[in-house]
Amino acid sequence: MSVEDFERKTKEESGLSEIAARRARHIVTENARVLEAVEVMKAGNVKRLGELFNASHISLRDDFEVTNEALNQIVECAQEQPGCYGARMTGAGFGGCAVALVQEEKAEEFTHAVSAAYRQKSGLDASVYVCKASEGASIIKE
Repeated sequence: MSVEDFERKTKEESGLSEIAARRARHIVTENARVLEAVEVMKAGNVKRLGELFNASHISLRDDFEVTNEALNQIVECAQEQPGCYGARMTGAGFGGCAVALVQEEKAEEFTHAVSAAYRQKSGLDASVYVCKASEGASIIKE
């Protein structure tokens, strides 16, 4: 179902409760974001990919409601840093981890700035790991 179809159907009498409609909206919009993310990655458009990260986090926070205050704070700290294209929670939800898309040459500065900003905002220490995207898992032929 397209986002447009979903929005049209929920404006009509969908029979969904408000909370079910928000959960469904997250899934429909997240599917659209994933499909767009594939295309923007192929095109090398990191700016748009970062925007999709940010939109995903907002949807996870507001529609799916699987974040918490500490996780929202670290995502906000990341999003505020120079060189950060976007950030979002990742994993199973209800706390845990965030991922940020950052300019490679700003990674070290980003790590220190996010750690300091998060400590100031939350009083907690963050563990920040720098990694680089790779091809991922594949079958190795012997």
